[in-house]
Amino acid sequence: MGSAYRAHASIAALLLCVAVTPAWADDRDYCPARPGLGTPACTIAPGRISVEVGLADWQHDADATGQTDSVLFGDTLVRVGLGEAVEAQIGWSPFGIERTRDTATGIVGHDHAVGDVLVGLKANLLHPDGNGLSFAIQPCATLPTGRSPVGAGDWGAGLVAPVTYDLSDTVNLEFTPEIDAAVDEDGNGRHVAFSGIIGLGYAVSDQVGVTIEVEDARDHDPSGHTTQWLSAASLAWTPATDLQLDIGANLGLNADAPDTEVYVGISRRF
Repeated sequence: MGSAYRAHASIAALLLCVAVTPAWADDRDYCPARPGLGTPACTIAPGRISVEVGLADWQHDADATGQTDSVLFGDTLVRVGLGEAVEAQIGWSPFGIERTRDTATGIVGHDHAVGDVLVGLKANLLHPDGNGLSFAIQPCATLPTGRSPVGAGDWGAGLVAPVTYDLSDTVNLEFTPEIDAAVDEDGNGRHVAFSGIIGLGYAVSDQVGVTIEVEDARDHDPSGHTTQWLSAASLAWTPATDLQLDIGANLGLNADAPDTEVYVGISRRF
């Protein structure tokens, strides 16, 4: 069977598990994992499911040798509340395209592919609703179901430990450290990569929130070590209790980082 079939089967299995789960008793606020660079410390309430989709994500990067533009469509994360403070996660990038242009020759190349499947588990250790001081641990792994340029070409793994703290009723501080066994650039083997994200979220109203973030990401790929600095701004609008729409942009602050990234998405809780 193909990788796309296996990914759909895995998602279907998760949905079936939720369908037979007793009705939830926890009516905590909805906290999608998107938008933004960081990861929230909150978890989905038991018996509930969150489907979070990046409708389109465009990234542009250029230097003296050429430029690369890539677009992901339908990048999806499904989060399932398994317990009071534990959730399961499965994600998949169903389609992506890449366009490259060589400055010296003028040659333009196009490629497209499906992406890898992500599986993970998040366990909140304090305040699973995300209120006050909240922190969690989130181990995850990527399965090589896709191919380059969207898929990594081999399995990878990582550990995220998000922390959030309410400075006031409207201002929230976030910190997201992460360490990964990232796939080598050539798609064969793994190396250490780690990052840290600091962000400040502000609730403009009960329905609208904005977040400003900065990320420092270090990658020790055998082909060459890199350090990326990124800044980010995102806006989330919650027109209904279980629905969120979002838009965001990232800006590279040094030569190693992609120049710009713009995205839009939607999240729905069931």
